[in-house]
Amino acid sequence: MSAATTRSRTTRTPAPDRLCAEAVDLAREAAAEVAAPGVVGEHVGLVAEGDRVVTHFFECHEFGYRGWRWAVTVARASRAKNVTLDEAVLLPGPDALLAPEWVPWSERLRPGDLGPGDLLPTEQDDLRLEPGYTGEDEPPPNSPVSEDMADHLEAEDADLVSRTPSRGAIAAVAEELGMRRARVLSRYGLHIAADRWEESFGAKTPMAQAAPATCVSCAFLVPLAGSLRLAFGVCANEYSPADGRVVSLAYGCGGHSEAAVMPKPPRPAPPVLDSMGADEFPLRPSRDQGSVPPSPDAASEDLGHS
Repeated sequence: MSAATTRSRTTRTPAPDRLCAEAVDLAREAAAEVAAPGVVGEHVGLVAEGDRVVTHFFECHEFGYRGWRWAVTVARASRAKNVTLDEAVLLPGPDALLAPEWVPWSERLRPGDLGPGDLLPTEQDDLRLEPGYTGEDEPPPNSPVSEDMADHLEAEDADLVSRTPSRGAIAAVAEELGMRRARVLSRYGLHIAADRWEESFGAKTPMAQAAPATCVSCAFLVPLAGSLRLAFGVCANEYSPADGRVVSLAYGCGGHSEAAVMPKPPRPAPPVLDSMGADEFPLRPSRDQGSVPPSPDAASEDLGHS
């Protein structure tokens, strides 16, 4: 192996061309022509882009462009003494104030951003969804509900039924069979939803840690359908912070239905002596009562004379 193949290869940085480096006034005029008046500042340096090609940098005083620089590139042809203008642009410097990196809208969305009238499209290969009907559960050809048999039955029904069923009736039947949704939630979609719900209303939240009991024994819990009913439900307690939310069965709050059952308020016994009532007494004694028989002339006795 020769020494020429073993020595390291270094990139040669060209020295700035003297005439191009001295063309500061030409570069400033070009920057002032493309910029607004008064925004081109002092000359802050230059760099050699190649043989007889130099870029001059000027400060930028434009509002909102802190750290940016006007870059004007000049060049000179071989064996020529005239320096010509190449381009003038505004470029960010090492400490320039830059806009944040562009992020696709699908990654910028956050929960709660969707408002009335907004549409949120889903990708064709969204991992959270899967086809609602894949054909895997299709019956064998000899089955009485096979595709050929279904076509035969439809043909017979067409002979007996004169009218064509409406789209609403077809959609109702499809919904009854569970085939109206083109895509359903995949197992991955279920898992990420469960992780979200567990983080918001799960067993590790401060509310659940201080709760007297869990939601699994609460009467206000409405269980979900499907496989999620084993771990989640919907809270139906209007006084709970999770009212109308999907909660974990291990979640809990102070509004548990059996945490503290209030006893009925005590009712006092009826009084022995009713001091609030009024007793009725007749103004005169009854004639049929007493030991003295009534006088034959009762009217004259009432008037006090015979």
